[in-house]
Amino acid sequence: MDSGIGLLAATAAVRRLRPDADLVLSLDPDGMPWGPRTPEDLTERAVAVADAAAAHRPDALIVGCNTATVHALPTLRARLEPGVPVIGTVPAIKPAAAGGGPVAIWATPATTGSAYQRGLIQDHAAGVPVTEVPCWGLAEAVEHADEAAIDAAVAAAAELTPADVTTVVLGCTHYELVAERIRAAVRRPGRPPLALHGSAGAVAAQALRRIGARPDPDAAARGGVTVLLSGRPGPLPAPALSYAEGRLLAPAVPAPAADAR
Repeated sequence: MDSGIGLLAATAAVRRLRPDADLVLSLDPDGMPWGPRTPEDLTERAVAVADAAAAHRPDALIVGCNTATVHALPTLRARLEPGVPVIGTVPAIKPAAAGGGPVAIWATPATTGSAYQRGLIQDHAAGVPVTEVPCWGLAEAVEHADEAAIDAAVAAAAELTPADVTTVVLGCTHYELVAERIRAAVRRPGRPPLALHGSAGAVAAQALRRIGARPDPDAAARGGVTVLLSGRPGPLPAPALSYAEGRLLAPAVPAPAADAR
């Protein structure tokens, strides 16, 4: 679940680990973006999206959104667990800091400098140089697959990223869809290759662990994909097909029903 297509990264990671898994993607086009909402309003939207997914009786629910994890995860867990394990998405600051830095955390302006992110830095990156980089408009540009806006937002964030940074944490799930464009923008001549740390792989693996399932990337069966748009069955949003993760999932999404008129 997510407000938009930021959930594609974690969903595609689950798909690669378990091609036979049936997947339900619950998005909220009626309520997005979630970032500017109050924590109470965001939690209300997240609960509605989670309830729509829970009606399909999933084995687990992945909250594919950093902002929703910050504000709504306790409510969602109280509502759905233990029947449905709820897995949140946290920026991969701990593994990024293990390399010694310097580290840059690319995140939404609302998350940058927040007590939540500062707490993660204090807990997992003590002693490592960390720069918090606000990425103005990047999530929105990715959501709409606006190529010019993506380039402009990535370039602006790269300008705010110190030249000595060796590792970038992708602190918003939307950013993982344009990871290589971020790598190209931050790459410095004569310096080692830039390390990027997203959360999708770890979140997918944790979801499987929570339900006692093993990865089986060679499974011959192919699971289906159900898309819910603010609770209504629908197609993948068109911008999703601009990204490899969306194209991986698209063949399993049922075609829209023909108009009977």
